Amino acid sequence: MDFLDRSIRRARFAYFSMEIALRTEMHTYSGGLGVLAGDSAHSAADLDLPMVFVTLVSRQGYVRQEIDDGHAQVSRPDPWSPQDFATALPQMVAVSIEGRTVWVRPWLHALECPLGQVIPVLLLDTDLGQNAVEDRRITDALYGGDQAYRLKQEIVLGIGGQGVLRVLGFSIEKYHLNEGHAALLTLPVLRATRQLDGDHRSDPTRGYDISAVRERCVFTTHTPVEAGFDKFDYDLVQRVLGDYIERDVLTHLAGADELNMTRLALNLSSYVNGVARRHAETTRKLFPGYTIASITNGVHVHRWTHGAIARLFEQQFSNWAHEPEVLAFADQIEDGALWSAHEIAKSDLLARIAQATGKQLRPDLPLIGYARRMTAYKRPELIFSDMGRLREIAKVQPFQIVLAGLAHPSDGGGQEAIRALGAHIDALAGAIPAAFVPGYNLDVAGALVAGCDVWLNTPLPPLEASGTSGMKAALNGVLNLSALDGWWIEGCADGVTGWSIPTNGADANDAAALYDKLRDVVLPLYHGDRGRWVWMMKQAISKIGPSFNSHRMMRRYVTEAYLR
Repeated sequence: MDFLDRSIRRARFAYFSMEIALRTEMHTYSGGLGVLAGDSAHSAADLDLPMVFVTLVSRQGYVRQEIDDGHAQVSRPDPWSPQDFATALPQMVAVSIEGRTVWVRPWLHALECPLGQVIPVLLLDTDLGQNAVEDRRITDALYGGDQAYRLKQEIVLGIGGQGVLRVLGFSIEKYHLNEGHAALLTLPVLRATRQLDGDHRSDPTRGYDISAVRERCVFTTHTPVEAGFDKFDYDLVQRVLGDYIERDVLTHLAGADELNMTRLALNLSSYVNGVARRHAETTRKLFPGYTIASITNGVHVHRWTHGAIARLFEQQFSNWAHEPEVLAFADQIEDGALWSAHEIAKSDLLARIAQATGKQLRPDLPLIGYARRMTAYKRPELIFSDMGRLREIAKVQPFQIVLAGLAHPSDGGGQEAIRALGAHIDALAGAIPAAFVPGYNLDVAGALVAGCDVWLNTPLPPLEASGTSGMKAALNGVLNLSALDGWWIEGCADGVTGWSIPTNGADANDAAALYDKLRDVVLPLYHGDRGRWVWMMKQAISKIGPSFNSHRMMRRYVTEAYLR
């Protein structure tokens, strides 16, 4: 396999992520973290970076969403066939789980960019005849099961993944941990530095070369709250991981009371970053004493730009996909051409909505979109806080709403939010056309970020780490209306690239501020000044596109993290 041999010879950096969104048919992602990893991989291929990506095969996927007659999410398995998109490699490595030998085999997916470069993605699999029945299921369900199941998956990802790279012959200089799920990969790197004559009495890590491990690891944290970090009871760790590493070493590096994967990654990485400037500030407060840099997330421009918009970019500057900086000149696009391309994207979205829900939304009314992981801090119901006021606004300045998003099967708040959104849509019948599109995935997300007129985001600050869907919308000239949190603090020029929603953390006040912005600014502009609206569309593309893209992000990772 010439491609793999070439990749092994040249790869210097390995990117580990529990999930990765490479294509819709490969169900190895759940949401933003996986989409970011997928965009990173696509940019790595475009830029011909010497990288390899490592993840789990997740044979049963995350969630195939159905919505029942009561508006509740019905969560189904979402299986896919690795053999349709990847090649099973013959090499295997063994990890010890609960005292049993568990074999891990990689599948190789060759990710090719339009320019011809290819990078390897390794999908780790335990569904092998050599394994016990319960161990064959470890790489089945993305984020499924209990704490023990999650710990087993993270052993396979971190320890198994590091071993797979070694047995394949990769010589990795830097490991990039995309969130704490991959933190256990630091342990085999640590074990390789063990000095038998180390004095453990004053410092349990004395026998290890901690600095050598840190020099090889880069850690990106995405979680802005302590409760969101993966933590495991040490008795569980002892039962599942055994004596792979001394317990006093783990308690020294990962926390005295429980194994905190984020703290382990922090202590064994020389470079740590948040995914937006505000997120890095929040993380520094959570972990005082650590140096936390910031590299704001970006999105892959070619992947998320609608075909009709992309054709305009091609006509204006043919190198836009490889050099997104030239999107700074998108403000020179002719108004009518941009609006016509937007109408095509909107028409495509309306057709998808009609097919999925049976609802015919109107192309002449402004369409407000909200689509993301359904969980409490994102406040998906905020726009419906005062139904009476919402109806009054729509009487004078009509508009439409489209929503989509998945909730984790164990997230009761997210599940209830989906049910409530369906009830709100029913209650607005005859006043405000609205639809919830089921089966949220890459294709649905792509249609939504391209076809809406306004992209709504209402997180409770400072809990939005980044929020990349708004970047994707902006690439297509869709205007953001968002609370000032995550990336939007950096990207918002109010009245130019979109609008901010003043927030103070109280839902009633924040909803009132949202309604005021809709009634007084956003809707009057759409209905009364098309020229200014299109001008703002061009400002959003030309000011956000050149900076908030994954090419810029990956170049920064290489120069600031990998090569330091």
